[in-house]
Amino acid sequence: MPFINKGKHIEKEIDGIRIRVVENEASRERMEFLKKLLEHNGYEVLTEENPPKPVPAPPVAEGEEPIVAPEPEMLPPTWVVGVTDIIFNPVIAVFMRNLRTLDGHHVTADYWNQVTTESEPNYWDLSKKKC
Repeated sequence: MPFINKGKHIEKEIDGIRIRVVENEASRERMEFLKKLLEHNGYEVLTEENPPKPVPAPPVAEGEEPIVAPEPEMLPPTWVVGVTDIIFNPVIAVFMRNLRTLDGHHVTADYWNQVTTESEPNYWDLSKKKC
């Protein structure tokens, strides 16, 4: 789930540098998207790979034996994305229209969450598009 919906302010240290976490547990594609977007807007971005996690075991019905795999499967790697500006807040940056896309348009919530590649219409105009 994208960080913009959570509204938390988390700080972390990567390689001895304190960062503001923009998104935790991001996929590789999401990490690359955010890194490119934030660096384009002048932020220094640091990333760190999270340790791999095993796939959770399926629930066992009452009276059944749990199936134990010889070697647990691992989930795909996830990433922590952060900026060195510790007062950065992605919610404020998006809704105050402080960020720009690579082609110069304002970043909207849908663009940030990668719902669309278009930065217009604004989120308040979406109801007008349903005709």
